[in-house]
Amino acid sequence: MNILSIQQPGAIERFLGDEVRIESRGRENISRYVQLEILDIMLPENELREEEATFYTFPVDDRQFYVQLLYLQQGETELHKAKVYSLLFAPAFFDQYPAEVLMANMPFRFDQSSELEFPFCNQTRILLDQLQDTSPMPALIRSLKQTEIVAQLLRRALQCATQQQTLSCHVPTCRFLAYESERDKVMEARNIIELQLDRPITIRELSRKVAMNECYLKKGFKALTGRTINDYQQELRIAKAKELLQQDNQSVSYVAATLGYSSISHFSTAFKKATGMKPCELLA
Repeated sequence: MNILSIQQPGAIERFLGDEVRIESRGRENISRYVQLEILDIMLPENELREEEATFYTFPVDDRQFYVQLLYLQQGETELHKAKVYSLLFAPAFFDQYPAEVLMANMPFRFDQSSELEFPFCNQTRILLDQLQDTSPMPALIRSLKQTEIVAQLLRRALQCATQQQTLSCHVPTCRFLAYESERDKVMEARNIIELQLDRPITIRELSRKVAMNECYLKKGFKALTGRTINDYQQELRIAKAKELLQQDNQSVSYVAATLGYSSISHFSTAFKKATGMKPCELLA
């Protein structure tokens, strides 16, 4: 059964949400049963999403499944640009495995569509980069190489999804925060955020600045502040915007530019979403 002959599930749209703009998309059949799609996307100005990965399972018949792996990877320099990688495995791909082997894994035990989040780790980034390798090579060699890579990605996703802690990183508790040095790194990250409200920072960049694993940083930050990193940045920017708007001789455009918003409309949308008011309503 060829993957092209099957109606594909619409997980990409749900994964992205309504406000994400797709700039470009390319599709490639790695084999008869595995399809790769790469999308360049533009995130809304008021949304800075963390890198994420999701494992989708779509039963289409008795013990017949689509599996789709979706990865969102932030851009290195432009915060609101990102890539999405989709790997779609047709039901026929899993015919090579005995049914009892599939059923022993949690994602295949459901009789309805399901989704499980799993960590987007550095090894995953390396594999995704290798998947896009454009070095000259014979077509068969390239196909074999890509097949090996997608098998590794599927294996890693399954390993994460079948562990008890599937909705977060490989950090079951925040025991690492018992060390003062680790708490200091989280607090340093908070200080960095507070000092550069005019330029929101990505999780990856922040983790590099404080020399802390991204997963630990996200969990530690939430444990110590009660907020995610992105929520904390947004709250501070909106609070600063309120303060500036109530000062004499300030304009909405000045406040938007001061806080790093690319346009007044993006700033107004973010402000109204957070406060329920338009920025002009607070002008002194």
